[in-house]
Amino acid sequence: MSYRVVWFKRDLRLCDHAPLAEAARQGPVLCLYLIEPGLWAQPDAATQHYRFALEGLADLEAELQRLGGRLLVRVGEAVEVLEQLYRTAPFLALHAHEETGNGWTYARDLAVGRWCRGKGLAWREWPQFGVVRWLADRNRWQREWEALMAQPPADLPEPRFFDPPMPSDPPPQPAQLGLDPWQPPQRQRGGRRRALALLDDFLDQRCERYRGHISSPLSAPTACSRLSPYLAQGSLSLREVVQATRAQIALLPESQVRSRQGLQAFLSRLYWHCHFIQKLESEPALESRNLHRGYDRLREPDWNPAHFAALVQGRTGWPLVDACVAMLRQTGWLNFRMRAMLVSVAAYPLWLHWREVGLWLAREFLDYEPGIHWSQLQMQSGTTGINTTRVYNPVKQARDQDPQGVFVRRWLPALRRVPDSWIFEPWLMPPELQQRCGLRVGIDIAQPVVDLEAATRAAKQRLYARRGQPEVRAAKAAIVDKHGSRKGMPGRVAERGKRSLRPVTASADASQLSLDF
Repeated sequence: MSYRVVWFKRDLRLCDHAPLAEAARQGPVLCLYLIEPGLWAQPDAATQHYRFALEGLADLEAELQRLGGRLLVRVGEAVEVLEQLYRTAPFLALHAHEETGNGWTYARDLAVGRWCRGKGLAWREWPQFGVVRWLADRNRWQREWEALMAQPPADLPEPRFFDPPMPSDPPPQPAQLGLDPWQPPQRQRGGRRRALALLDDFLDQRCERYRGHISSPLSAPTACSRLSPYLAQGSLSLREVVQATRAQIALLPESQVRSRQGLQAFLSRLYWHCHFIQKLESEPALESRNLHRGYDRLREPDWNPAHFAALVQGRTGWPLVDACVAMLRQTGWLNFRMRAMLVSVAAYPLWLHWREVGLWLAREFLDYEPGIHWSQLQMQSGTTGINTTRVYNPVKQARDQDPQGVFVRRWLPALRRVPDSWIFEPWLMPPELQQRCGLRVGIDIAQPVVDLEAATRAAKQRLYARRGQPEVRAAKAAIVDKHGSRKGMPGRVAERGKRSLRPVTASADASQLSLDF
């Protein structure tokens, strides 16, 4: 009996799964998931990503079993496994979602395409997000996004399953895949059941605090939706989240102003989610080289291993930075503003190139999404050539976002007895006060690795000098044409009569972080 293979990648769900729905309409299907050693050997992979995926896989298998099906899990590289499966039980076509992943998955998908063509097999791919393949420029991107989000979710007909012609492989242990055994003990757990419960909780309750509370590391853990790892893994479809959010807005009475504002702001973030992934889709080299080539060798020759080690170990000496690293190590998550501050500190006072910093953070972020991640790394480092320079002073950010030092003391126990007046600059404390507080600056907490003001000023001068070169200025237009946003976010109106290349910010609240590029 002929059948079609549905290849699950970062789309571990049955709801709104276009490849599965279409394959099921055409005949029997075999559901396949690959644990690819080559993928997990990449420098952006971490044990927490692998464990999170396995947790999502367990929910997917349970859903299939309820429908009378099975999931074939195989360990191996895609072409090799597909060849083995085809030789054992030839199939008619391969169905999958498009993936905008790292460079390895891009090359893998090209190889799978060649293999399919060599066998005379159709390989059908469907958009996973509001990302458009072969997009020449951004003129029609928002229209395409809105059209996709407005479509009804893919409806799964009653499927007929093709029994796997071989047994599933047991998932390897992380060490067998070459992964570092560490995973954050307080990380979120994967799976669609947890994702749906979290979505309901946010839409019903927590959305009220979304607008105005997502910048502080104190309030952000509950004010943010916390759905990002489930979107990255595909336990939820973006379209189902967009439509559920819009439905909730429609149900809310006018009196619930804060909830309505929070959900509108959340919708704008979902739009920007795809806006940034589109950049990597259109420019795969964004992961590994400067978007604007005029910034090549700006930082690369000056790589300082000691500065990088201080950042990774949470020993920069700036309390908010080191507290963020400690939280990230324990939870696998930070809110957006603190992520931006970490990258800013790395890029300016520490003068580190974004690539190695980005690989470290990719492993630390449970919700690592390559398109968003590398776009943000370059934007915050100033190498896109078209965005406003963003330099976050970690002392000012601490005073703004953690004024009583609650967050800093929570994650840096050595500072718990330090008075508020010294909490963000403990290196300035007189020795006798340090002794009374039981703190030894340079031992219990690091001395700042550089003079913050002087190093930041020197970094900005170097960046602006490069930006001012005529050939660097001249290259901006092509980048704006290919990657720049054409309009404000959905639901917001740009200034009448003007076609702005700078998007409207997500909130009128100046404390919220803009996502423009």
